[in-house]
Amino acid sequence: MTFGWAGAAAIVGVGQTAAWRGSGRTPQSLAAEAISAALDDAGLDAGDLDGVHTYVPGVTAEEVATAFGFRSLRHVSAKPMGGAFPVASLKEAAIALATGAASHVLIFVASSQRAGRAVFRAHPGIPGQQFRTQLEHPYGWSRPAQWYAMLARRHMHEFGTTKRQLAEVALTMRRHAQLNPTAYMYGRELTLDDYLAAPMIADPYQKFDCCLETDGGSAVILTSPDRAADLKAPPVLVAGVGEGHPVSGDDISNRPDWFDIGLSHAAPQAFETAGTRPSEMDAAMIYDCFTFEVIQQLEEAGFCARGEGGPFVESGAIGRDGSLPVNTHGGLLSEGHLAGMNHIVEAVRQLRGEAGERQLARAGQIAVTGWGDLGDGALAVLRGPQA
Repeated sequence: MTFGWAGAAAIVGVGQTAAWRGSGRTPQSLAAEAISAALDDAGLDAGDLDGVHTYVPGVTAEEVATAFGFRSLRHVSAKPMGGAFPVASLKEAAIALATGAASHVLIFVASSQRAGRAVFRAHPGIPGQQFRTQLEHPYGWSRPAQWYAMLARRHMHEFGTTKRQLAEVALTMRRHAQLNPTAYMYGRELTLDDYLAAPMIADPYQKFDCCLETDGGSAVILTSPDRAADLKAPPVLVAGVGEGHPVSGDDISNRPDWFDIGLSHAAPQAFETAGTRPSEMDAAMIYDCFTFEVIQQLEEAGFCARGEGGPFVESGAIGRDGSLPVNTHGGLLSEGHLAGMNHIVEAVRQLRGEAGERQLARAGQIAVTGWGDLGDGALAVLRGPQA
């Protein structure tokens, strides 16, 4: 299946703050820094932006438009998909550009997670919340680490996935972060002994199986490929994007197949639209909220068969010298939690050849995934100027 918006968008600007804990900064100031950097990267003026996609909850389009003095804001979008928002919004931006609803679209995330924001609080109006509050919370099943730990345990039971395979994900992300000076875990190496000695959070998840909570901001700017040709930065084409949602999207326990997630349906859409296959990707930026979710998404995106994700990561395939380097910036586990927008920024930098010490020898096509709430999913295929 092809879509009229396929190939209608190119990323022309990226900007990102460092990742901190306890920065003392407001989300608005973090957003301003990231957006300013993206505008400079693209060689654009704030007045050129006429479309804004905002993360929910977060800094609003109105706040940004006022701060930067947008002259003609005519397209605003907000997708309540949690960590799937950045990747899914690439599709929304492509549609806006293809239809003429906007000429330059900004997508950004900014948050001060260490300043008291709840890590996860599902909307009380979602039907499954009453079930969860009355029947799950009293037994201690009340937070993301606990819910996702159950998914990991189910996979271990069905496919023999091991704790050592989870560790390989955490250790690989930390090694990658040592080549990224802006990563929160830069300069903090992690050994297997460190990993195994860490506190238990929710069996099988220990401390280093869980993503960071950090303050930071990240932004990307898109325009049409013809406009992109005249701008400062080499354009990165959004070759294909898919979006998917799981059955029983607001709870896990009632799904007929716990491993059938939004990404299971989003990935085939994205690869077909881009006219490519998982085996042709030079790298992947996988939304790594927990170590097992890297394994699960590698399977559901088609990089390996279901049940084979554990052996795949244990083989070294996701390292910088492996067959599919994953999260060369360190990801949510070791760079910082920017809702996955930092995964898009890293993919763009790799595709441009601007990743410094962590630059891959070959970077023509990169897949980026997003994971939101309890299984919303998205995947984008980004294609570099030399692909």
